[in-house]
Amino acid sequence: MRILLADAVLVLHVAYADFVISGLLVVPLGGWLDWRWVRARLFRRAHLLCTAVVAIEALMGVMCPLTWFEHALLVASGTAGYERSFISQLIYQLLYYDAPAWMFTVAYTALTLTVAACYRYLPPSPPLARQRPANAWLHRSPYGTTTAISPRTSYRPTTDHRR
Repeated sequence: MRILLADAVLVLHVAYADFVISGLLVVPLGGWLDWRWVRARLFRRAHLLCTAVVAIEALMGVMCPLTWFEHALLVASGTAGYERSFISQLIYQLLYYDAPAWMFTVAYTALTLTVAACYRYLPPSPPLARQRPANAWLHRSPYGTTTAISPRTSYRPTTDHRR
């Protein structure tokens, strides 16, 4: 059971890395092709946050929590670390590389700076303003009369004393 959980954590880890890398590729391309969804604030902020978390972990010298959790699950299941199924091994090789730690720190920091530059030079769309209907400045009284009101006036109906 723990091996399956470790594989699930590995898949989650690959999805996280895919989000970071794909976002870096798609945002400039989408800006060039005028895709509206790449300017979505939630997407852009989530992407910037995910890349910043990776860079901060690397700069602090902290192991990724997903890597740690996956390894702990494998060891708890009795596996000697990274003995995996064929598919898990392929995914593992896609995610992990054998290189000095400083290279990863430089790469993650450069990635985050690139994403921040994309955020700066290709900003997300501004939030949509709350819009009132086109005739919001008109107020219809219960007696059928229409009066113009300013945007600063209360929208409560006034009592019409003419009968």
